[in-house]
Amino acid sequence: MLHSHEALDRAGGTSRGGLLAPLRSRDFRLLWSGACVSLLGDGAFLVALAWQVYALSGAATAMSLVGIAMTVPTIVFLLVGGVASDRLDRRRIMLAADVVRALAVGLLAALTLTGALELWHVIVLVVAYGTGAAFFAPAFDAIVPELVPAEHLAQANALEQIVRPLAMRLAGPAIGGMLVGAFGAGTAFALDAASFLVSAAALLAMRRGARNPVPAGVSVIADLRAGWGFVRRHTWLWATFASAAIAYLCFMGPVEVLLPLVVKQDLGGSAADLGIVFAAGGLGSVACAVVLGGRGLPRRDITFMYVAWTLATLAVAGYGFATAVWQLMLASLAFNALETAGTIVWATAKQRHVPGDMLGRVSSLDWLISIGLLPLSFALTGPLSAAIGTQGTLMAAGAVGAVVTFAALWLPGMRVVEGRAPASGRRRGAAEPEPA
Repeated sequence: MLHSHEALDRAGGTSRGGLLAPLRSRDFRLLWSGACVSLLGDGAFLVALAWQVYALSGAATAMSLVGIAMTVPTIVFLLVGGVASDRLDRRRIMLAADVVRALAVGLLAALTLTGALELWHVIVLVVAYGTGAAFFAPAFDAIVPELVPAEHLAQANALEQIVRPLAMRLAGPAIGGMLVGAFGAGTAFALDAASFLVSAAALLAMRRGARNPVPAGVSVIADLRAGWGFVRRHTWLWATFASAAIAYLCFMGPVEVLLPLVVKQDLGGSAADLGIVFAAGGLGSVACAVVLGGRGLPRRDITFMYVAWTLATLAVAGYGFATAVWQLMLASLAFNALETAGTIVWATAKQRHVPGDMLGRVSSLDWLISIGLLPLSFALTGPLSAAIGTQGTLMAAGAVGAVVTFAALWLPGMRVVEGRAPASGRRRGAAEPEPA
């Protein structure tokens, strides 16, 4: 793919082809369409999983165990997934990951619908779910620059950030809440399993996909060392990974575990209420992605990213102050809008400034380090909430996470890539836009 340096003269370094410009590529259209359906199923899955786990066991520790079971295999296999995505056909890796997750969630649906589901079943099956995510995530991050021109990367990331909250936090949870309320959690699980199959079909229809060229004699360990060496030499990479890890340690477990508990027990709400809270966050994310996709990214992109993430993390404390569902909705809207703003900037910065033949490994390290402390976050949430209460835990999580995030912005070398031209070394064979 050739870089368009003319586009870098504009604010945000993006062309003015419009938010939908990346959809001119047939393969990106297929990838994006499959993601739309798959993420819709995931949104329903999140509501159904939380509701089903609390139905099986009303304790926060049960949801913590499920969170640990889902994140540990993701952490364990992320580096393997990153190396694989730099050596093998990224499309086929994502296809295999979709099939594995379809089987796992399909079995979860069958056990739920037959009334045979037990908590240990959930734990075992989310392990397979998390393993699939470890291979899918770095391959997805790395394949996008192959499918769209460099000047359309920001719009491509904005489109992904539109569909993700729209599906996972808006439409998906709303559908999931209605399905759980009307027919039980099993139908929502079945919907998610089917959505993975639709995503797999879209990946099969893509034309591109080839094994990445690997120099003779280069081992997997050497590939991992090269990826880690690249990250270690760039403060804006390793420091962002580390600050994200600490921030996620602070708030991810409390939000994932305690937010459903606040709705269900503290406020006496229903599954539909939980879906509405997620949906409010989805609206905020979609609105933010549309604005950034249309206007382009700010020149001081790293600074913008960290300010947005700091405010987003601070918004987590709003969950602790809430005394009504509508207040949870406002906190969710603010958190997700600001989180999305930072994520679009971050994804685009990685794709521009990391060579394409190393992007899979860097992305896997990003995921690995960022979420590496999530099991500990889930493990600490139960005891901490028992000690200082649900509201106190959420308030502390937001405040401490915000301080850590903002402090990282001031590390030497953090903003060195602001205004810098994209890195060379994008893989040969990357696509120019295809005719519609």
